[in-house]
Amino acid sequence: MPLPALRRALTAASAAVGALALGLTAVPAQATAPLDYAALGDSYSAASGVLPVDVTSPLCLRSTANYPHVIAARTAARLTDVTCGAAQTKDFTEAQYPGVAPQTDALTDDTDLVTLTIGGNDNGTFINAVTACGTAGVLSGGKGSPCKDRYGTSFDDEIDAKTYPALKSALRSVRAKAPHARVAVLGYPWITPATADPSCFVRLPVATGDVPYLHALQAHLNAVVQRAAAETGATYVDLAEASTGHDACRPVGTRWIEPLLFGQNIVPVHPNALGEQRMAEHTLGVLGLG
Repeated sequence: MPLPALRRALTAASAAVGALALGLTAVPAQATAPLDYAALGDSYSAASGVLPVDVTSPLCLRSTANYPHVIAARTAARLTDVTCGAAQTKDFTEAQYPGVAPQTDALTDDTDLVTLTIGGNDNGTFINAVTACGTAGVLSGGKGSPCKDRYGTSFDDEIDAKTYPALKSALRSVRAKAPHARVAVLGYPWITPATADPSCFVRLPVATGDVPYLHALQAHLNAVVQRAAAETGATYVDLAEASTGHDACRPVGTRWIEPLLFGQNIVPVHPNALGEQRMAEHTLGVLGLG
């Protein structure tokens, strides 16, 4: 090719590349809007007993280190946290305390993500079972299964008869207020190991034979939570495998749940900061976020 023609060809090619580059830089980057995230639920969501305390709602004994705050930090989400210690399913649609609005009031058509744990306080399941089995354990010197012998299936019967329908109703109220949101319902991490462990008695004064009894009760509650989640279109976050070996009988640094005695939280038999962090991480993995 003659030199003048070659120069014209190179000039044209350079102009074309320049125009393409200009066109590419002129296209504005599509900014991803942060998730509109609402956290609901009870003390396992609120991280009651974990410092620092959220001073905006002192009645709820909510921590700013709870799993919703961890999730929000990992995803850069806009968090509305209305989790509250001692919450029951009814508190999704009713005021739990004066000045504490129904939890579903935090939801809107624009809510993208909802997380929650709920059901453990209905019928006093957790507190009644732990108190009853702890008392029976002390009186028996940690021997036998006095709690199971006395209460049998009564706790399980109440879960089936009352907690299950209440869970479905509560989750439907969430869906009604946030029809476009992804709803994640977390199971409860293990409080006790699955098998009898005499060493538990020092930290959790439950008779040896009642340790698996409480574990089975919690498994039943989680199964009902999972069933209600499935039937209302929510995602169930199963913590059974993840929390195995991290129950309240384990040492500091391993356990996710603080024991009744010699624990480090002001609220015993609840998740510690490590537990809340791990609950958040597992939830992020299940949801494919973060």
